[in-house]
Amino acid sequence: MDKILEGLVSSSHPLPLKRVIVRRVVESAETPLSQAQCRAMFALSTRLVLQGPDPFQRQVGRQVLEAYGRYHRAEFEAFFNRGLVLGLLQRGYGELSNRDPAILDYIQAGLRLIMSCPSVLELFELLQVEALRLVCERPAPPLCARLCQLLGDFPQCLPRGRKLSLAFCQQLVRSIAHFQSQGSREAELRLYVSQVTQVSGLLRSVWKAEPDTLLPSLQELFAVISAADTSFEPSVALASLVQHIPLQMITVLIRSLTTDPNVKDASMTQALCRMIDWLSWPLAQHVETWVIALLKGLAAVQKFTILIDVTLLKIELIVPHVVALVHSFKRDGLPSSTAFLMQLTELIHCMIYHYSGFPELYEPILEAVKDMPKPTEEKMKLILSQSAWTSQSSSLPSCSSRLSGKSETGKTGLINLGNTCYMNSVIQALFMATDFRRHVLSLNLNGCNSLMRKLQHLFAFLAHTQREAYAPRIFFEASRPPWFTPRSQQDCSEYLRFLLDRLHEEERTLKALSSGKTSEIIMNEDSQIQEAVHKGQVFAEAPCMGSEERTLIEKMFGGKLKTTICCLNCRSMSQKEEAFTDLSLAFCPPTSLESVGPKCMESSEVKEDCVVQTNTLATSSAGETPPNNLEVNGGCDTVMNEGTIKDVSTEPNSESATNCELEVQDNRDMSQRLVGKNPLSVTDLLNYFLAPEILSGDNKYYCEKCASLQNAEKTMQIIEEPEYLILTLLRFSYDPKCHIRRKILDNVSLPLVLKLPVKRPASPLAVVSGGCSVGVEISDIGENLAKKLKPSGADEVICPQLVPYVLSSVVVHSGVSSESGHYYSYARNVTGPGPSGLCHQSTALSLVSPQDKLLTEESPCTVVENELDTEMPREWFLFNDSRVTFTSFQSVQKITSRFPKDTAYVLFYKKQNSTCGFNTNSANGLWVNGDPPLQKDLMDAITKDNKLYLQEQELSARTQALQAASASCSFRPNGFDDNDPPGSCGPTGGGGGGGFSTVGRLVF
Repeated sequence: MDKILEGLVSSSHPLPLKRVIVRRVVESAETPLSQAQCRAMFALSTRLVLQGPDPFQRQVGRQVLEAYGRYHRAEFEAFFNRGLVLGLLQRGYGELSNRDPAILDYIQAGLRLIMSCPSVLELFELLQVEALRLVCERPAPPLCARLCQLLGDFPQCLPRGRKLSLAFCQQLVRSIAHFQSQGSREAELRLYVSQVTQVSGLLRSVWKAEPDTLLPSLQELFAVISAADTSFEPSVALASLVQHIPLQMITVLIRSLTTDPNVKDASMTQALCRMIDWLSWPLAQHVETWVIALLKGLAAVQKFTILIDVTLLKIELIVPHVVALVHSFKRDGLPSSTAFLMQLTELIHCMIYHYSGFPELYEPILEAVKDMPKPTEEKMKLILSQSAWTSQSSSLPSCSSRLSGKSETGKTGLINLGNTCYMNSVIQALFMATDFRRHVLSLNLNGCNSLMRKLQHLFAFLAHTQREAYAPRIFFEASRPPWFTPRSQQDCSEYLRFLLDRLHEEERTLKALSSGKTSEIIMNEDSQIQEAVHKGQVFAEAPCMGSEERTLIEKMFGGKLKTTICCLNCRSMSQKEEAFTDLSLAFCPPTSLESVGPKCMESSEVKEDCVVQTNTLATSSAGETPPNNLEVNGGCDTVMNEGTIKDVSTEPNSESATNCELEVQDNRDMSQRLVGKNPLSVTDLLNYFLAPEILSGDNKYYCEKCASLQNAEKTMQIIEEPEYLILTLLRFSYDPKCHIRRKILDNVSLPLVLKLPVKRPASPLAVVSGGCSVGVEISDIGENLAKKLKPSGADEVICPQLVPYVLSSVVVHSGVSSESGHYYSYARNVTGPGPSGLCHQSTALSLVSPQDKLLTEESPCTVVENELDTEMPREWFLFNDSRVTFTSFQSVQKITSRFPKDTAYVLFYKKQNSTCGFNTNSANGLWVNGDPPLQKDLMDAITKDNKLYLQEQELSARTQALQAASASCSFRPNGFDDNDPPGSCGPTGGGGGGGFSTVGRLVF
């Protein structure tokens, strides 16, 4: 019979004929057969089942095996013995591998036929051992699923005894961790998911039958997902196990996990990140419940560093895919997709509000969701106000330092040392002040341990290091003001002022020491004094630097203000000249702007200091369009002779005012602009800063001539302009109720080109011939002209010269208070005259007269900005701690309108047509990118560090596993970003808490 059947199935007869004959062969199984005939039929059917070349032969083999096994059970029991089964499981069958699922199919069919036979018990014992061996060998999903199906149908084959059963469960968990889908088509993915479901279902059955195996299995699961081995990434298929864990165990398990001292923070971070990834599993159930419970458990034991770290990690992973996701749902058009898109948009705005300070990441996302409704700030705060996570660690890793080398910009970032973004943003702005940088790099400071030497060292590394980001630890320790608390957020403007003062005073001290000890040096030849003289000479003047007595800070940032106070009773005047390195621009409250007349001092003291401290009240108005008037207080002073002061103060638009007053916005117009009728700009703030102030009431001026308190008018004039004009927009106002400094978030437009009025002494005839229109006829020469041009008590006529400045850098504060938030800066290279010096800007502006600019509808600034961006599209850089990227001036202008918490705070303007630049063709050494050659010791230090960096890169490539074990984030090889409030640059910087209550918020 076996020979007939073998010949039939391999013959070329028609398939219907074959089926008829096979049916008769199967029916003949009922007839008695000898043991040899039965064995021959069993061997043939086994070969057809396992090695049949086509589905027909395999089907015939199964039919014959089942029929003859049922009617000849004793003979089949003798055939299907321990030796056969063990050989199949360990060696396979012929060319068929022992890891082929067909082997298990055959064994399962054989077990069904001998279930009532005594020998089946022996096979059960064998399969208990072999099942454990198979799962230890990490079977592929098809084989593992087939094994679990067999064990599910025959639970007697499951390993018995607590030890073996526990080992089986743990090894099966690890086998699932190695699962990977072999295809990407839908049918293949569905098959893969069904295989995983089969395996996880067996584990559920084991846990239910033997509850003692559940907890060790979960411990094994956590060990797998918390491992830091970068060579192995556990499969997302592990998510299929979560649905089988009883929800009643959440409280106990989470408490045990979060309080276990043996669980390291890095392991917990890794595990939590992978659990969040499980949300992508198609049939994931209760995963979000466990993740949220774990987040809350970590918050309960104040392990905030883990929460913040995981949050930052998931932002970087999800943000790049948001735009594609939004477009996908828009194309879908289904009602469910629209509803989901609405929820996603809400979460996106919450994310941007919560994690401000990354405009280059968020701009494409905002563009994608611009047509969707934006939630109100109150709603976003409500969503984010469930809990605030405050890091207890002083070393929260940065999510920004991901790359191993310099970015495409060629610029070097600065590693955040723990809430040091205030320093990093200022240093990058100073570094991008090209003339200042070149002067610093050209100084001969060998042997000097001054702060300037450390700044030179920092600038040199920023210019020449191969690292993506440099850690300025030495400079930070040397330059940090003593009252600044380490690792807490500080005011960058306060730091900048302290730094410039330190550098200025240090150079003055060394120069004074040098000049005072000259004679003693000649007489005594003392070595220590020689060293002091050497230190005093290190600040040697660079070419074109002007007076020998001025320090480098004075030459680059120093200007002069003249303050004049005129008694309104006797017309006597008091004048005072003061130096400044920056101007802090305060704002008058809108309520006091509604009145007509000069601004009034509200302080109890006369404002004699030209630099208003940063805790002064400041307000601004929203607006994006640059103002039409680019000149600041651009005309001559208001005529202050007898009989005109009162008229000017009460009738600012009267004909007695000079034509130059067109450049000084009258107070009524200014008040209208400041209260929001027109966009507010830096020009308006400077106009207000230079506008007259009336000292009255409790703030009256003591006049020595009148010998009593009198009403007076105070004016300030810039009489000497700096090379770099630093402007601080005072955005922090003190709230007496809450005792904190709140931030004014209103927008202020930034003109790319600014004209600053500098009022220098000049003769009357020079004024007329020089083109300063003062509202008089040319024929009106003599006594009348002198009366009109010479104010009471003044010895000379002062007429402004409009000095053009170009925007160089903008330091942005992201947040809602001065005690928290994040700083970053926009900057570009602006040099002296020439093709690289942006001199074409001045030419463009000179085509329009100052008066015409006030009357034209379109701002000349806008024209210049568009020209510049067209000609040099990649001249602007965004410095965000370790990250440096290209950006544009449009991004600088729109930063506050796109990200309401991100506002311009400190501005650097470079004077145009300056003659203080370096000659880069100097024969003193090789100039690199326009910078002077470095001193040999600096160049050696940089070369040594670059070699060390290359060695570190090679070592890092060989020891990635070690690196991952020591840091919770594999793409953050160095550097630390800021901690949370107080002084937050972290995820709650200005945005409040970040608790999670729904799975949707796990993206944050």
